[in-house]
Parts: sequence; structure tokens; C-alpha cells
Amino acid sequence: MQVVLRPEAEQELLEAQAWYESKALGLGFEFARAADAAVASALRNPYGHLHIEECFYRVLFRKFPYTLIYLPSPNELLVVSFFHQHREPGSWLERSGS
Repeated sequence: MQVVLRPEAEQELLEAQAWYESKALGLGFEFARAADAAVASALRNPYGHLHIEECFYRVLFRKFPYTLIYLPSPNELLVVSFFHQHREPGSWLERSGS
């Protein structure tokens, strides 16, 4: 299965990683590892995580207040957002194309 990141999701990931790295040396790397772990978990079991809106699923990050929001299909895992949990709930839906 191929992982595809929406441009907005990639931007969220890069900005969050830079912010954490600015707070403590190596923390940005730890955030990136948590993001990788969330994506890997979604790939292992795409339909086994919490179903949220319509056809979307989520995986919570470990140690960070972030959620991976994705849309699985037979051949692709579309990452819609690396969503900070203190943002307005559901604001990621604006970019989901639904």
C-alpha cells in the first residue's frame, strides 16, 4: 500500500517538527519518529483504528498532542492531516474533499 500525503499534511508535519526542534535539541526528531509510528500503525491495520468522519480514520501519536487523520483505500493510504489536538475539532474536514 502506498502512502500519499496531502500537501497541507506535509506542511503541518514539517512545521510541527521544526517547532519541537526549536524547543529542545532532538525533540523534532522524536516528533518525526512518533509520526512515522502512527503512519506505520495505519498501514498495518488501515481499517482497525477509530473511524471518525465518513470514511476517515485516526491514530493518536504517542507523547505528542497530535492525531494522524487518513483515508484508506485498497491501494493507498491518503494522509489528510497531522492534526494538533488543541485546534478546532473538525477543521481538517475543510481539506478532505468531502
